[in-house]
Amino acid sequence: MTRDDLFNINAGIVKDLIVAVAKYSPKAYILVISNPVNSTVPIAAEVLKKAGVFDPKRLFGVTTLDVVRAETFVEEVTGTKTSFVPVVGGHSGNTIVPLFSQTKPAVDIPADKLDALVNRVQFGGDEVVKAKDGLGSATLSMAYAGFRFAEALLKAAKGEKGIVEPTFVYLPGVEGGEAIAKETGTDFFSVPVSLGVSIRSPVSLSTTSLLRPPDVRCGRTSADEAFFFSPAERKRPSTSSRMPTATRKSSWMRPSKDSRRTLKLASTSSRGHRSRS
Repeated sequence: MTRDDLFNINAGIVKDLIVAVAKYSPKAYILVISNPVNSTVPIAAEVLKKAGVFDPKRLFGVTTLDVVRAETFVEEVTGTKTSFVPVVGGHSGNTIVPLFSQTKPAVDIPADKLDALVNRVQFGGDEVVKAKDGLGSATLSMAYAGFRFAEALLKAAKGEKGIVEPTFVYLPGVEGGEAIAKETGTDFFSVPVSLGVSIRSPVSLSTTSLLRPPDVRCGRTSADEAFFFSPAERKRPSTSSRMPTATRKSSWMRPSKDSRRTLKLASTSSRGHRSRS
């Protein structure tokens, strides 16, 4: 099955499901986990727009698996159990950008292990596919990621405060998103969001705000950066943690001076809706 085949199959599935949601439950909170999430979430948004029921604060792309992997792999490297490792960008290959400098509690990752750690978070799904000899993908961990995000949303719906989860959202439709959309040159992006009642005003769950720590500018820190390319420049992800620089055709997040890593926009998945994630 080619990538085009995978996209065409899952795009059709998501489209049909969202058509039904728009008709029968237009106020539902929609969590999209079918790959490629970078494409299926925008498809869902367009279907909802066409039906006249699009609410950006009710549509989420589930990128929690990247967070789970980042938390797990950081603990393996440092021996420190983390409670939160934000991961921004997209949900495929080099679009996945773990922000280890924002890990809670803070961790000290050896410089000689950083590149390999970033690469493992980005391509962890390939390990599973290889271990299964190509006969399966990361279905169990993907199910756990879906459960974790759904549980977080339900807790927020019941009024629990302080719930933060990275998720792939339509930036112009959420508080603080316009600035990030302008900086990155894309309307859809995975960012940490605060779910539930706003601390500043007692509003409903539909108020979803972006969390942007004062020392982070769209994910840019001394060790965290990304270089995003236009769709025409997308290539199959490499296993190398260092990618060659290409001519910029779209907006990008400017890399820091002390790092030379450039992360190219790519898409990685395998079969059907159970694609490696």
